[in-house]
Amino acid sequence: MTTKTNQLKVVPVAGRIGAEIQGVQLSGNLDSTVLNEIKKALDKYKVVFFKGQHHLDDATQEEFAKFLGELYAHPTVPVKENSNSILELDSAQGAKANTWHIDVTFVPEVPKYSVLRGVTIPKVGGDTVWANTNTAYEDLSDGLQKLADQLWAIHSNEYDYANLTNLDELETKEARIKYQAVFESTTFKTRHPVVHVHEETGKKHLLLGGFAGQLEGYSKRESETLIGIFQSYVTRLENTVRWKWTEGDLVIWDNLATQHYAVADYEDRRIVRRVTVGKNVPVNQENEASKLVSKK
Repeated sequence: MTTKTNQLKVVPVAGRIGAEIQGVQLSGNLDSTVLNEIKKALDKYKVVFFKGQHHLDDATQEEFAKFLGELYAHPTVPVKENSNSILELDSAQGAKANTWHIDVTFVPEVPKYSVLRGVTIPKVGGDTVWANTNTAYEDLSDGLQKLADQLWAIHSNEYDYANLTNLDELETKEARIKYQAVFESTTFKTRHPVVHVHEETGKKHLLLGGFAGQLEGYSKRESETLIGIFQSYVTRLENTVRWKWTEGDLVIWDNLATQHYAVADYEDRRIVRRVTVGKNVPVNQENEASKLVSKK
């Protein structure tokens, strides 16, 4: 169902996740009514898309993002020059995140929202797919739900979501070594519940993705099998929405309600710039919170 408020229209893109918001020019001085509608759409649809935001630059992207929460700089990767928190993902530098992931789950305080702007988009390919981790949980059988509710997983940035196989595309061995060294300059390990209760909606969501490694109390092989089962529910097509980028698009998603996957099926250069905002320490149904295991 399409929702309309004055000039703002919210148009669902897929059945379980995703909506395009039309009739809004994003900026650092939006009306509070418009902001409230954007937040309501985020709670309902998990990811929202805005086309034609060509007027935004790095500074105005950050100014707008601050309406959603405090700017959150990546724990290990330096921010883009002349910005406060922007993480630039440039395919020419090996940043092809073709792995299902949630942003920055290797620390206890996980970003609440990600705000991604399309800067240079390939003529063909380079779409991004998002998945609804609440409907994935609700699709589980009663037995799998009960099991997942009890599980804890260790998340670490030893697993690079930008996929280290893409380092082969960098021009020199020195560039590959530098890229990996920056991402893993500090290694974090964090204990997260496999199922967390969303702070805003109170719904249960699977908390896994590319940074999730071994499950507590299970062997590596058992962990891989169990995580694979849960992930298969997350990535079911009915739980996903796929967005074909054009330059000037801006996408906001609820980081703790989704997983996402940037499809690495393109040859031309792809540059997108991400701002993450807000932070939340996940809790399970027993109100037990995530915690840092190690940092070195």
